[in-house]
Amino acid sequence: MEKTHKLVEQLDAIFHPESVAIIGLPRGFKAGKLFLMALLDLKYAGRIYPVHPKAKEIDGLKAYQRIDKIPGTVDLAIILVPHHQALPIVKACAAKGVKGAILFTAGYKETGTDEGRKLEEALTHVAKSSGMRLFGPNCMGLYVPESGISFFPGLSKKSGPVGFISHSGSLANILGRIAPQKGIYFTSAVSLGNECDISSADMLTYLGNDPKTRVIGAYLENIRNGPYFLEALKKASEKKPVLLWKVGLNPEGQKAATSHTGALASQRHIWEAVIRQGGAVSVKGFDVLTDALMGFSMLPDNIGDRIAILSGPGGMAVAAAEACGDEGLKLAKLSDKTRLELSDFVPQTGTSLSNPVDVGLTASLEMEIYIRAARVLAADPGVDAVVVIGAGLDRETNELYTNSMIGAHQEFGKPFIIVNIPGFDSDLAQTFCQAGIPFFETTERAMSVYAMVWRYHVRRRKKA
Repeated sequence: MEKTHKLVEQLDAIFHPESVAIIGLPRGFKAGKLFLMALLDLKYAGRIYPVHPKAKEIDGLKAYQRIDKIPGTVDLAIILVPHHQALPIVKACAAKGVKGAILFTAGYKETGTDEGRKLEEALTHVAKSSGMRLFGPNCMGLYVPESGISFFPGLSKKSGPVGFISHSGSLANILGRIAPQKGIYFTSAVSLGNECDISSADMLTYLGNDPKTRVIGAYLENIRNGPYFLEALKKASEKKPVLLWKVGLNPEGQKAATSHTGALASQRHIWEAVIRQGGAVSVKGFDVLTDALMGFSMLPDNIGDRIAILSGPGGMAVAAAEACGDEGLKLAKLSDKTRLELSDFVPQTGTSLSNPVDVGLTASLEMEIYIRAARVLAADPGVDAVVVIGAGLDRETNELYTNSMIGAHQEFGKPFIIVNIPGFDSDLAQTFCQAGIPFFETTERAMSVYAMVWRYHVRRRKKA
């Protein structure tokens, strides 16, 4: 417990730094300049210290020749120097009392060379002996919107409930850029690279104990310390959902992961046992990961398995019913009152009032049919969630559809899940997500994620 408390305290200080030194910040527009641009873009309010052996000023900021020349304390250092120059810089940071350092440069154990491995071991030794924590090497570092810390310009300034762990910096950046389109916002996202010091297990411990983080997601290439990882995973997943996308489970993936971050091979059957014992949710692929993060961050803990389906296209209604059955969900039995109310306004031909409710193509012209049907279904006490597959024929009707579904969701307090009909306005899809309503490209993806969330919470309730 004391070890966990110390780790949380250490990372809290690093994730909310009052000062940042960027060591090796280029004067011109090179890759390293992105780190300064990212801090300025997120309006980081602390002190920024460029460190450069020759420059006196960079982009209007006073520059220092060495980190020991900086007056006052430095909480976080971003180290951009070439790999063969990094060790003395890391030692100087430790001597300065820096709390945490991000090692952007590659060229360590992922190269497969003795030199790279020994350099990385030396970095690890500095961290262990000094108490300064290291992220990387070969990583992008930290994105903490609340603190104004970012590893790339253009990421959202808005915080949210998702904590993300990644062995890939580029994947963390891509997720950060597209996440707001799906209504996903972060407490923090961390790129770990080769994880010579701070590991995915450390981050599970930290995020598991962070009250602002309600959902944890991770992209993993390697597990460095199996027993510690499993222990951290169990403790985190007892408190909140942990979604894990593990690669390197076949020979092709293992070879790519080794050259990327120096990851060791993993066996699929061992990983599946870790998922079971750790209580995690396994996801596979970027789309599944983002869908799942969206679903877990938006859907309530007490969701049920009785689904009402509302659709204009008949074939998509049938497909949604099939997807429900495939995922172990039930089609809600609609009350006589609900069916009677539906019969008042749903056309008699080309439609169906049983579940799924098929309101026909006329509803795309007369949007009020969709709107009234959604409200009637949401009012039925035998319905736990409403899946709506629909769209209007122009911008005006699509806006009415979007706003009305959001209104019904807020009024009745039941989960709404919206499924796309190809051609629906993408910015209106984003409007659903930002209102807390998951929007999926297909019924199969929608039902898969809903069932994933439902199963997780059923399992947690049984353990409680």
